[in-house]
Parts: sequence; C-alpha cells; structure tokens
Amino acid sequence: MDIPRIFNISESAHRIHNPFTAQKFATLGEALRLEPENRVLDLGSGSGEMLCTWARDHGIVGTGVDMSPLFTAQARHRAEELGVSGQVSFIHGDAAGYVADEKVDVAACVGATWIGCGVDGTVELLARSLRSGGIILIGEPYWRQVPPTEEIARGCLAQSVADFMALPELLASFGQLGYDVVEMVLADQDGWDRYEAAKWLTLRRWLDANPDDELAAEVRTLLNTEPTRHATYTREYLGWGVFALMAG
Repeated sequence: MDIPRIFNISESAHRIHNPFTAQKFATLGEALRLEPENRVLDLGSGSGEMLCTWARDHGIVGTGVDMSPLFTAQARHRAEELGVSGQVSFIHGDAAGYVADEKVDVAACVGATWIGCGVDGTVELLARSLRSGGIILIGEPYWRQVPPTEEIARGCLAQSVADFMALPELLASFGQLGYDVVEMVLADQDGWDRYEAAKWLTLRRWLDANPDDELAAEVRTLLNTEPTRHATYTREYLGWGVFALMAG
C-alpha cells in the first residue's frame, strides 16, 4: 500500500505536505485552545508534523494514519526527534474508513478529503471517531479567484472549475452539513511557494542521481514546466485552509 511514486519522490524532503507552514500549524493549535491529553486523530497524516509539534507544544496525544510508508517512517522519526514518541503513534494504512477505537477530541483530515470521496463523506467519516462536543478539522482548497475558463482550472491541477468553491461558498457548505465553523486558518502565497517550490530542488537532485530511472523523463518534464505553471495558476487562483467544525 502506497501513494504514487512521484509524490514520494517530489515530497520526500517535505515535513508538511500542503501549503501550510510550521507557523500556520502553530497558529491553528493555539486557535483550537488545545489542552494536555487532548486526543487527536489525523487521517492522511503525512510526515506527522502537525501531531508531533502539537504534542510538543500542547501536550496532546494522538494517532496518524497514512498510506505512504516513507512518510509514516518520517513521522515516527520526527516524533523521536521532538521527544514525543510516547504521545503520538503513526500507522501505515488506508485512512479511508478508519475509525478510532477511542473517541477523540479533535478528528482531522488536513488535505486528503479524497479518503471520504470529498468533503461531505470525509466529515461523516471523521464524526464517527469524535466525542460529543469535539472538533472536526478539514483542510481543503478553495478558489481565491474563480477561474474564468476550464483551462485555467486545469492549470491549477483541478479537473474542472466545479471541483472547488469560492471561500464564502465553502464556509456555507459546512453549515448545510449541520456544522458551525468555529475557526479557520488560511494558507497564503508564501505557503504555496514553500510547498510547491521546495519540490523543485528535490526533483533536480533526484534526477541527477537517477538519470536512467523509469520516471526520469516525467521528472524532467516537471522541472521544465512546474515553476511557470505554479506562478501562473496555483499561486494566483487557488487558496487553501483548515476549517474547524462543531456539530450544530
């Protein structure tokens, strides 16, 4: 069980696999008013930075689940590095359908709502692990500017303009699911740069070391096209945020 190999290559040096920065995760942890021993579930936990830093800074305990063996191993290493391996654990597995054995205070899916076939299904999945009065966290893209053409939407790596909503519509959609939006922290263009541009050096160094690999041509194409694509499309049109929800 693994994610596509190109993501393991391009994001192998990332601690955070979305447009959030370490400061944004710190801001989110403070905004949620986390307390020691709060239990957090993170589905699609990547390299574990959110859980590990919150364990260090707030004393939470938690579990992360991710399909990538590489990212799961990196998460366990990060927990050891920060001295919180006794507070957080990371499972290599499919987060789709995962329900915690013990109810949690915070149930999160930060940038992997495909596990529930979209926001609605992911909220429903997370709710199955949540204690009464707990908080759901959803990380999701939205349109900073709604693309005027389908071509621009595809330049943002969406299949269609309809894939994402503008921010007001996304916020309203949570209410339609029966949830109050009680906090939000939004990524900015610098966060997008750090997520996207950090891939390029990783890709170049991988390509230099693996010129005959079966993915070498694909990596070369990405190096040729991604900087311009990002600056033209993603950076200008696509937003991203984490939204805190409580059942109404």
